[in-house]
Amino acid sequence: MLSLDFIRKNPDAVRRAAQLKGEPAPIDDILRLDGVWRGHLHKAETVKAEQNELSKEFARTRDESLKERLRQMADTAKSELAVADAVKKELDDLLLRVPNIFHESVPVGETEADNVVIREWGSKPDLGLAARTHYDLGEALGIMDFERAARVAGSRFAFLVGDGARLERALVQFMLDVHTREHGYVELWTPMLVNSAAMTGTANLPKFADQLFKVEDRDLWLIPTAEVPVTNLHREEILDAERLPLKYVSYAPSWRTEAGAAGKDTRGFIRMHQFSKVELVKVTTAETSLDEFEKLTHDAEDILQRLGLHYQVLAMCTGDMGFAQYKKYDLMAWAPGVDRYLEVSSCSTFNDFQAMRANIRYRPGRGVSPKFAHTINGSGLALPRTLDAIIETYQRADGMVTVPDVLKPYMGGVELIGAR
Repeated sequence: MLSLDFIRKNPDAVRRAAQLKGEPAPIDDILRLDGVWRGHLHKAETVKAEQNELSKEFARTRDESLKERLRQMADTAKSELAVADAVKKELDDLLLRVPNIFHESVPVGETEADNVVIREWGSKPDLGLAARTHYDLGEALGIMDFERAARVAGSRFAFLVGDGARLERALVQFMLDVHTREHGYVELWTPMLVNSAAMTGTANLPKFADQLFKVEDRDLWLIPTAEVPVTNLHREEILDAERLPLKYVSYAPSWRTEAGAAGKDTRGFIRMHQFSKVELVKVTTAETSLDEFEKLTHDAEDILQRLGLHYQVLAMCTGDMGFAQYKKYDLMAWAPGVDRYLEVSSCSTFNDFQAMRANIRYRPGRGVSPKFAHTINGSGLALPRTLDAIIETYQRADGMVTVPDVLKPYMGGVELIGAR
């Protein structure tokens, strides 16, 4: 979140950032309540100071008539503090609803049409055939089953079967191996259920409650991404600057309601209620966060390049970058069957927006006051759409799918899906 002090000093800048992000921001209410809160605090402190002076006078004179005034002053101070606490609670809730500001390099725009392609790798493959979709191929090969999944769980679910399930598992293992052995990340296996404090720490709550699955009658939520438990790993901690950056990678099933996505990507293995991701998370200093953000993005790109998938990197514009993000890139892999780019990773830096909510701090040096850390995350990569891009890119005229070279060691000798 943005600090109250920052909003006091920069109300117009915060308003402008919110407007360009297309997000509501209760700045006027915050400034009004801030004045009310500070007024009650000042009154309580003034009364307490007067009470102290009167107590000294009573100790000196033992004047019994002062006792009633002292009791009244104590009651007044207590009452003012109670009102101040109530106002502060309301103020803190409003602060959680203010979007992050954005970096000066972020393109200004309103919709996805205003996102900017900053680089691309490879080119669209010439398959020499009429490209089929992943869901057409998947069902024909018997490696995807949407009909039975709908009977079991409803829409936006899928069974991966046989080599389809094996291909996803191979992708997970391959990505984890690259990120841990070559990119220097520490692997985590996390809780899949988290409490409201953790969701608030990553800015999923309160704004995006309708996007989340909640356990009935419990303060537990199914994670929408491993970003939530991994980022909160160090909540309420003060870290040594020498340890930073901390680099984590975590594979996890994830769940989202897809509220507001009615009619979008209803066919195929694209927009699912349940999906898998390999997530990259960094905790670092203010001085290095932008550089570490670029490095994390390149780590995610490395996976796409090794898989031989053509992709673009988009710099997301203000209106399409999100509530909490300070700067964001989307990695878009080309899927020739559906004839469009699919988002396989969103890489974001948040400056201290999440760390302030989760109270993650670091001490720059001995005897130096702690500072809020900066957090960064991105998928490295998200499984459903990466799987889709592979199936569509490596399809053959005979309906079978070639396994990418880097995945063959993880496929138990299977080099061609559909050959058996």
